[in-house]
Amino acid sequence: MKTSRLLGLFALALVLSIAARAADEVKTVTGQAMCAKCELKLQATCQTVIQVKEGDKTVLYYLAANPEAKAFHPKICEEPAPVTATGTVSVVDGKTVLTVSSIAITK
Repeated sequence: MKTSRLLGLFALALVLSIAARAADEVKTVTGQAMCAKCELKLQATCQTVIQVKEGDKTVLYYLAANPEAKAFHPKICEEPAPVTATGTVSVVDGKTVLTVSSIAITK
């Protein structure tokens, strides 16, 4: 009985550690950057969103408010632009959030 409980707890810990590692995976996305407030009318405050076509669906990556994202936002607040961004992806309150380490407008 104790052995099966220990094995169950070990399996649970293994699954949770794999899920945590997947959440911190570094990803590069290419898409259209725009303002969630001004362009998309999705919220009351400005925030950069990258709209990416992934297969048959469109995914919105909301940029976390770090220095890179804050410095980049004025470039796309009034007019969307194509970008490539790299960072870690997580899901917060049902939104896909990208914490960027680098972001640049592409041509």
